[in-house]
Amino acid sequence: METIGLKNARFRGASDQSLLIYFDEPDTLLAHRRVAGLLRRLEEQPVRGVRNLHPAFRSLLVTFDALQWTHLELESELGARVAHAGVETLSEPRAVEITVCYGGEFGPDLEEVARLQGMTVEEVIALHTSDSYVVFFLGFMPGFAYMGDLPEALATPRLATPRKVVPAGSVGIAGRQTGIYPFATPGGWRLLGQTPLKMFQKDRAGMCLLALGDRVKFVPISREHFRELESA
Repeated sequence: METIGLKNARFRGASDQSLLIYFDEPDTLLAHRRVAGLLRRLEEQPVRGVRNLHPAFRSLLVTFDALQWTHLELESELGARVAHAGVETLSEPRAVEITVCYGGEFGPDLEEVARLQGMTVEEVIALHTSDSYVVFFLGFMPGFAYMGDLPEALATPRLATPRKVVPAGSVGIAGRQTGIYPFATPGGWRLLGQTPLKMFQKDRAGMCLLALGDRVKFVPISREHFRELESA
């Protein structure tokens, strides 16, 4: 298993009870593998006084008991873990297909994204569904998976003014990320379509449909098929 080492890891106090470990990697997937490797090591070999671990694209936020650790003490302890942590290979990730109805009321920003990128609507859909995306982490709300990397040709900034309500199941893009809103909520991502699948269910084992490291492939479906799956 590849070793992380300290060369590309930086530590920074994020609050009086949290420490951020950031990996300086130009490659997003490699940064994700480093985060996943450290997360796994800390889950398998817990550090006393560490309360929660919150993975992100290039970082791991560690919340801890300030009565047991100072920032410098915990940085020293975790530095040794970073130096010996493996990099998750992601050689056999779980493959998940997400059915999506693109455009219309399901994807109100699809035509605008096509215009901004100098493409047809069909080209945007083809590009968005052309490859699989890695689930880098879950955040913002339960079940919201941040996925990437979106093809450079589709990279589009967020809306200047977020919507007050984004329907549950909406599939959006922001920069080189793509994601799915598990609940109706305000949001500023550009909406390309909508899935009838439930991203979060409290009575389902695991609750979240997607997990860290999953490979997600979007599959276009018709409006009729969407309604069939929605009512199933």
